[in-house]
Amino acid sequence: MSKLRVHSVSVSLDGYAAGPSQSLDNPLGVGGMQLHQWVFPTRTAQQVIFGGEGGTAGVDDEYVARGFEGIGATIMGRNMFGPVRGDWAGSDWNGWWGDEPAFHHPVFVLTHHEREPLELTGTTFHFVTDGIESALEQAQAAAGPLDIRLGGGASTVQQYLRAGLVDELHLAIVPILLGGGERLLDGLADVAHLYERTEMVATDAATHMV
Repeated sequence: MSKLRVHSVSVSLDGYAAGPSQSLDNPLGVGGMQLHQWVFPTRTAQQVIFGGEGGTAGVDDEYVARGFEGIGATIMGRNMFGPVRGDWAGSDWNGWWGDEPAFHHPVFVLTHHEREPLELTGTTFHFVTDGIESALEQAQAAAGPLDIRLGGGASTVQQYLRAGLVDELHLAIVPILLGGGERLLDGLADVAHLYERTEMVATDAATHMV
């Protein structure tokens, strides 16, 4: 049975997974890009995400790399797909990743508004309007024996955690304060007993917990 895995979700010391006032200019909210400064220099990010060469090895890179291993489908919320709100009519928004996204497998986007599948180079985005369980079932069918990666945003991860559907969660706690934005771990008291910490490793850039 495939697993639902969350990888490289960065959280500030005050618990925010995105800053305030998310917009086209600030997709992670004001100050939110600071959350991922531990990711960008790594070898995996440079090669897989940015299509370049080089990058740093070590613990941070190992955690980034895990998020691409054995993954056959991705689920994400609409906010992670882009800043467009409401009906898709008239919108030509195709995501933050350009014409060649780094996924290279089916991606299922949670939304309240229907949209035809979007096919880009190596990746097809499917827009799911009937809830998180349906998205998971469709992702499982698409992934086959491989696992499913659950992307952001914070509210999407919260929904799956509250439903007890997440098998593995990797948090990177970053030594910054955002002072506001979108919190990740609020409202989880009823399911906290379902999860236990299995790893904790600290680097200069982040403290990794699984």
